[in-house]
Amino acid sequence: MLRPAPRRTRRIGRGRQTAVAYALLAPSLVGVLGFLLAPVVIVLVLSLFDWKLLSTPEFIGLANYRKLFTDSDVWHSLLVTLYYVVICVPGTTILSLLLALLVDRKLRGMKYFRALLVIPWMATPVALGLVWSWIFDPGRGALNQFLGLFGIHGPAWLSSPVLAMPSVAAVHIWQFAGYNMLFFLAGLQNIPRSLREASSLDGASPVAHFFTITLPLLRPTMLFVLITNVIGSFQAFDTIFVMTEGGPGDSTEVTTYLIYDEAFKKFDFGYASTISVLLFAVVLVATISQFVYFERRTTYEVSG
Repeated sequence: MLRPAPRRTRRIGRGRQTAVAYALLAPSLVGVLGFLLAPVVIVLVLSLFDWKLLSTPEFIGLANYRKLFTDSDVWHSLLVTLYYVVICVPGTTILSLLLALLVDRKLRGMKYFRALLVIPWMATPVALGLVWSWIFDPGRGALNQFLGLFGIHGPAWLSSPVLAMPSVAAVHIWQFAGYNMLFFLAGLQNIPRSLREASSLDGASPVAHFFTITLPLLRPTMLFVLITNVIGSFQAFDTIFVMTEGGPGDSTEVTTYLIYDEAFKKFDFGYASTISVLLFAVVLVATISQFVYFERRTTYEVSG
């Protein structure tokens, strides 16, 4: 007869399993601590100091925060960032969902078409910024040259305070739509085909099927896409830096660019850290709000 292992032996076995688990998790834990939590703590600490990089840091308490709440440049940059987010998030989400619906078909060569849509996301933002700066060039740019074929005199896209931000946002949407399409495509393919067949038998039109069945079942995917889009839009910097450098005037000076300006042009790392804390708080509130909104509106499982 087999006897159960002694309690001490079972504890040793569980201890070894735990040690192996922590050993396997160690690289990821080191990455999270070193590249995520540590920088957050450092920024929080630096926000309490007056540090001009070449001088000795001087503790000033909440003085940077008092300056923050009276600094019109900070609040203007936050409004510009919100404007950028309002353009990018709906635009990217809607376009990526439409692309997912388009490529969710079993046609010959479709996998290559899907790969083409993801290529812009794989390119570096700096390279994309340079290419699109040439495309938007008012004199020799490809966009105005194309419009000229129809007798349309194209505007100075990146030199106009009105058009600069939508132009930069359009590049963001173009770059990330294909990447987000992959998540929507995975969500669409996870919906049982039997539901589509059942709705067809009930006489539901494709539009009714989309809004009553497909879209509600895509809410977990929608939540993920929205959160990543919001965070990415608030953190946008590379493309804006290359294409407009915050101009013309301050029409595209998002908060991340202001942080760069304070830190690496004015060398005020303490105040730049304070603005970073504000941006972190705004992104955190936006993320939590999305979780709360979707919490009771999401279906995570469907029986096939």
